[in-house]
Amino acid sequence: MQVSDKDRALLALLSENARMSVAELARRLDLSRSTVQARLERLEAQGVIAGYALRLSDAYQSGLIRAHVMITIAPKALSQVTAELNAIREVTALYSVNGPYDLIAIVAAPSISELDRIIDRIGELSGVERTLSSIILSTRISR
Repeated sequence: MQVSDKDRALLALLSENARMSVAELARRLDLSRSTVQARLERLEAQGVIAGYALRLSDAYQSGLIRAHVMITIAPKALSQVTAELNAIREVTALYSVNGPYDLIAIVAAPSISELDRIIDRIGELSGVERTLSSIILSTRISR
């Protein structure tokens, strides 16, 4: 995939606000509207832009309690555990990692008691051998 400096600038603007109009993008990039539209279509066709997502406000997110849940799974249980974690809507992201844990799940809940319930539910999944959780106190950088 070839991504130019202007494409990277376009992607940076979209990461700040994916709903920014093509006209506003063009103005900020000092390009014509048709050029920006063509770049967007090309980046989508090449798979650089896979979609546009909802970004929750800091005010809303500050009301949620989030945690990293590190998970060790049994051999050959990855696909089953992944499918079961995908069904838990409070699991907002899941990463495969190396080291003593196989997966890290990011979990968000409205209260400590709800977070505790979700972590217990994850630990009870068939194929999960061990979990270790850390509550996220604050976000220092988010891009």
